[in-house]
Amino acid sequence: MTPSARIAAAIDILDSVVDAARGEGAPADRIVAEWARAHRFAGSKDRRAIRELVYDAIRHCGPIPASGRAAMLALAEQRPELAPLFDGSQYGPAVRGEGEPVATPGIAPEWLMAELANSGVDDEEAAALMDRAPLDLRVNTLKADRDTIEWRERGEPLAAPQGLRFASGTMVEQWPAYRDGLVEIQDHGSQLACAAVAARPGETVIDLCAGAGGKTLALAAAMDNSGTLLACDTDKRRLGNLSPRAARAGAGLIETMLLDPGRELEALRPWHARADAVLIDAPCSGTGTWRRKPEAKWRLTPQRLAQFGNVQDRLLDIAASLVRPGGRLVFVTCSLLDAEGSDRFAAFLERNPAWVCERPDLPLGRSRGEGIRLSPARDYTDGFFIARALMPC
Repeated sequence: MTPSARIAAAIDILDSVVDAARGEGAPADRIVAEWARAHRFAGSKDRRAIRELVYDAIRHCGPIPASGRAAMLALAEQRPELAPLFDGSQYGPAVRGEGEPVATPGIAPEWLMAELANSGVDDEEAAALMDRAPLDLRVNTLKADRDTIEWRERGEPLAAPQGLRFASGTMVEQWPAYRDGLVEIQDHGSQLACAAVAARPGETVIDLCAGAGGKTLALAAAMDNSGTLLACDTDKRRLGNLSPRAARAGAGLIETMLLDPGRELEALRPWHARADAVLIDAPCSGTGTWRRKPEAKWRLTPQRLAQFGNVQDRLLDIAASLVRPGGRLVFVTCSLLDAEGSDRFAAFLERNPAWVCERPDLPLGRSRGEGIRLSPARDYTDGFFIARALMPC
């Protein structure tokens, strides 16, 4: 493909990304993958270059652009070498017209930037949300140890006891260690969130919002396959991905429970006041994961943010009913917004004055309210809020 044809392809993909963001459609990575499958004539270098153009344009635009072309024209203003590629050639984009609309550069929409600022996120932290994320691994201690695996490439040891960092794009999935379940791909911040649970062998632990089970597998390793570990979620497809992952990891203690939204307490009644620990990795805006999903900034609205807060409050109350006296509750969101972090945890403590806050002792992060905040700028992790409370005996 010519450089101009790559620009035209990126514009087509961006049009789909913008439409999906407005209509809550597929995420950008899936749209890019679907384009690649439908255009197999494009070589690997072309696909990689087009993907980079798409994500560079998304990161460069603050508010949602009018079109993919407007987004790419904005990127061309930042990168002058792209401007001549709007040349009207056979497979390239049309020449830029006089007065043609160009997307507004920035980190996120103005209202969302204001929410970040009100949450103590300064300009440096906000800008880091648009960086590219590295690839972090967690060594699965059910099968291996960080110091004994023979690595194809040298990784950077992380503060998490079994964490290693590699360059973005490292083809870990092709390594025998990955295929054999010795390692899992997991952001360093996510590993530290699991460490905050302090799960121990023989305990009863509930992962209330397990999704596809990344944190569940980390809890299973911490428990050394001993005890009871219940993974719950309302998404059948995502929860269904856990069983094969658990088999590969050798995590035999995991039980799964598919929950009906709005009727979670009914299904979980047999577990009332039985858990030593409950992890609530609550659904949220995902502002802390923009390095991986930058188009998420275009999907969020004030109304949707309020809805997330309501869900988080309800999940905290459900989790509290499952913890035995002397047990603990850990609340996690991959967000830098107080509205779904420190504010939610403070509201929980106000509703439940008998509970005692116990700030997690983590090697990274800064205090935020009654919890800990991890951020890309200061901790080189995804953004997280992590808090823990104990139920007195």
